[in-house]
Amino acid sequence: MDTSASTQQTDPQFIVAGDGAERRRIAVRVRDGAGPTVVWLGGFRSDMGATKAMAVDAWAAEARRRLVRFDYSGHGASEGAFASCTISTWLADAEAVLAAFAPERPVLIGSSMGGWIACLAARARLARGEMPAAGLVLIAPALDFTEDLMWAQFPTEVRATLERDGVFLRESAYAPEPDAITMALIEDGRRNCLLGGALDLGCPVHILQGMQDPDVPHGHAFKILDRLPRAGTVLTLIADGDHRLSRPQDIARLLGAVAEMR
Repeated sequence: MDTSASTQQTDPQFIVAGDGAERRRIAVRVRDGAGPTVVWLGGFRSDMGATKAMAVDAWAAEARRRLVRFDYSGHGASEGAFASCTISTWLADAEAVLAAFAPERPVLIGSSMGGWIACLAARARLARGEMPAAGLVLIAPALDFTEDLMWAQFPTEVRATLERDGVFLRESAYAPEPDAITMALIEDGRRNCLLGGALDLGCPVHILQGMQDPDVPHGHAFKILDRLPRAGTVLTLIADGDHRLSRPQDIARLLGAVAEMR
């Protein structure tokens, strides 16, 4: 039975992430099914109702695959103020969701910033001696973006604003209101950087990258590729693809890559 309609009509469930004053309620949607649990990790300022996330949900309904989607703190239906969050905050959200709903060999789909979070979560599993993820599918993965794609690219006056005021309001191509980029986000990002050396996540990794991406240039995907083991790693370049990779042909490539992860 296709349960897609009934699932979308119900309210999300909530779990608690963080401790003490940092506790916040995280909105989660779970679709029951078989196979390794597929977990959607969205991008910066995105949520679990975005185009690609919903396309994966429709695929999971048809394929009868178990799927988990959630909103990070300060995103979508979850609690928290966006400007007070950091990469560590969002990683803690993801790990709370994984512990509650996908503790064994998940397939992680990470879009943009979600690619960084997925890699951090996969690495943490290995560090704790847990079974590795079944696989990662990374869409325009923005690993280390706070340092490589923000701080390193910011002009002197923006850096000065961040150091003086602690926040810079950056115009967004994806939302009507600007993004609040904080110095706390930049500094925390430095503590979570992954591309300073080899990156073995213990599982297959498939990267999907548009070559017309203005936000995460395809050269960044090559940098990630150079850090990953050769065995089990695939990079698919879409010559006319943008950052969103939300066209029907892009979605088809995404779903094909996810279906291969077992």
